[in-house]
Amino acid sequence: MYRWEITRAALAQRVFATIRSASYDQAAATADTLLSAGLTTLEISLTTPFALEAISTLVREVGDDAVIGAGTVLDEVSARMAIEAGARFLLSPNLDEKVLRAGHRYGIPVFPGVASPTEAVRAMEMGADALTLYPATAYTPDWVADVRAIIPQAALLPIGGITVAAAPHWVAAGAVAVGMGSALTNGDRETVAHRLTELLERLADVR
Repeated sequence: MYRWEITRAALAQRVFATIRSASYDQAAATADTLLSAGLTTLEISLTTPFALEAISTLVREVGDDAVIGAGTVLDEVSARMAIEAGARFLLSPNLDEKVLRAGHRYGIPVFPGVASPTEAVRAMEMGADALTLYPATAYTPDWVADVRAIIPQAALLPIGGITVAAAPHWVAAGAVAVGMGSALTNGDRETVAHRLTELLERLADVR
């Protein structure tokens, strides 16, 4: 697929999971729970032990049924390794032009981190496919609305500390999607499935 097609698929549900675990097994179990519950996009943070192996395994297992990405991609070396592992998108908390170049060289979308309108415009000029706003706890949905009022083409992805209750407010403010961690994954499989179904229904109602 082209980069824009991957980006559209990755953000289709307007929510994706960020998995940052203490072990490979924990990351794999969390991913399995989410994917089984109907989530179609998640990223494995490269801070997770054996993250690249986890990405490779998930990509092989899910095929085109889900979009598996790599998170916390800080530099060009990490970007290349994640791409070779099969990551379908790269997500960063920082803005590094070399990460963008590496991703785009191989047709992979990159969502770099921004913290201001200046960084948002700079990232878009570099060709960013969407813009990570991390940590979202340092901002509010109103910030997204204000930035989108002056830069309506900014595709903002708030991540970090977003709750199920707050997620629809971020999307209503103009975020193209939100990234969620433990607020989405805590609990047994039945609890997670019910929470995800409810969240997707609420996000679908946001115009």
